[in-house]
Amino acid sequence: MLQIIIGVLFAVGLFFILADANAIPYYKTSKAVESLSKKQKNKKSGLDVWLSELAGWISKKIKMNEFKRSSLEADLKTAQMDITPEMFKANAIVKSLLVGVFAIPVALIFPLLVPVVLFLSFILYRIETKSVGKRIRDKREKIEYELPRLVANIQKTLTHNRDVLYMLDSYTQYAGPEMKHELDITVADMKSGHYEDAITRMESRVGSSMMSDVCRGLISIIRGDDNRMYWETLSLKFNDMARQQLRLRAQKVPRKVKRLSMCLLFCFMLIYVVVILEQIMSSIGVLFM
Repeated sequence: MLQIIIGVLFAVGLFFILADANAIPYYKTSKAVESLSKKQKNKKSGLDVWLSELAGWISKKIKMNEFKRSSLEADLKTAQMDITPEMFKANAIVKSLLVGVFAIPVALIFPLLVPVVLFLSFILYRIETKSVGKRIRDKREKIEYELPRLVANIQKTLTHNRDVLYMLDSYTQYAGPEMKHELDITVADMKSGHYEDAITRMESRVGSSMMSDVCRGLISIIRGDDNRMYWETLSLKFNDMARQQLRLRAQKVPRKVKRLSMCLLFCFMLIYVVVILEQIMSSIGVLFM
């Protein structure tokens, strides 16, 4: 028990020494600055405020390769994460340190567990650094799931109107959050610039082969081509792909459901077995009377 108390006090003391040496602001200071920020939409807890200050200090010390920085910056914009690449890395480091700091008291209590704590800290860092890629994939899947409806809407509108800006702008009121965000950017881009360039930029932001097919068709409409057959074929293709996706989702049934089904089957079989055994025992009793 004494070793635990010593380990905790040592870790807390070391933490305050390092915080003071690196001029990390106090919690009250961070809270006051956060409350004065007009851009803050949601209230944050005290821990979140302090951790954001710590991440901000670490981000100033991070030096990144220019190519990696520009690539990560583009990914962050695609994932709708309004932070700098250095801040993204700093957030991952801070979350990793929250786990790694427990290695200090663990070293005084049970040293053999120190490598386990450090390994968990490293795993958490890797998960956080790859979170932007996961968000991009999730966003792309949600947009692709909605593309068949967009194509059907364009196909119907094309019979009486060839204005691409009207097609995209009118669909935004029915679109999901991810699709609406991309369409809002594209519509604003089209109003302030060249139509084809705006469509091409949307294609590069989403990074989907299905979106590339849609953008190719939209550019063809802008150029005045009669591509009604193209949209009919594309609608059939996307509907088939949507059915395949639903089929794949249906096949990925969670194992818990399968276990529950087996338990239900076992209960039904047990009922029949009990009834049969009861009838057999009663028949045997009659024979020996």
